[in-house]
Amino acid sequence: MSTTPLIATGLRHAYGNRPALAGIDLRIEPGDFVVITGASGSGKSTLLHALAGVIVPDAGSVRFGDVSVSGASEEARSALRRTRFGVLFQFGQLVEELTAVENVALPLLLGGMPRRTAEARAGEWLGRVGVAEVAGQVPGELSGGQAQRVALARALVSEADILFADEPTGALDSLAAEAVMDLLSELNADLGATIVLVTHEPRVAAYGRTEVHLRDGRIDTLSSYGQDDVIAQALR
Repeated sequence: MSTTPLIATGLRHAYGNRPALAGIDLRIEPGDFVVITGASGSGKSTLLHALAGVIVPDAGSVRFGDVSVSGASEEARSALRRTRFGVLFQFGQLVEELTAVENVALPLLLGGMPRRTAEARAGEWLGRVGVAEVAGQVPGELSGGQAQRVALARALVSEADILFADEPTGALDSLAAEAVMDLLSELNADLGATIVLVTHEPRVAAYGRTEVHLRDGRIDTLSSYGQDDVIAQALR
């Protein structure tokens, strides 16, 4: 578990003439489970992508310890997402031509790990997320829930300090969504993994311990909950 906070200061970003972030300051503590909520167009995904180094904000900074995420080159940010940050997207974005185990091993292979070692570790993570049996199957042969678990294993295989998840249940049915969220909750509680998750679904947001609600590219409210509060929300 990392002991390093992620700190965003004065984040601003626009797409053409449309502002997406309008000055956001945010500190994410190690081991927290942060959910970013808000209406469509409020800047949720843009904020997550800026925090994860997927995009570089127009202004402001993102720092992770002594690393300037926002000031790093594209190559350095890609390396960061292969090692210390894991990113899980709504549709998984698995490589269709690769098997599940090859998809999960991909970040390790890109980092120079020998194939046999990388695929052995990938197989372990497929087991940890409950889909070891699909290791040899390609994405087109997987259910939506299985594919998202494979994508989650890929995001975690490098034992990242922070997992960023952008609407990870948006393409799943309710049972598959609940299974993925239960798994994320276990990773947070048992392994101390820091999780930052974007969602528009109240039942998904209820899994978080800190809620950052955006409105028009700004933080409208920031709320923190104890474990009893989380359980009560999840049962609503």
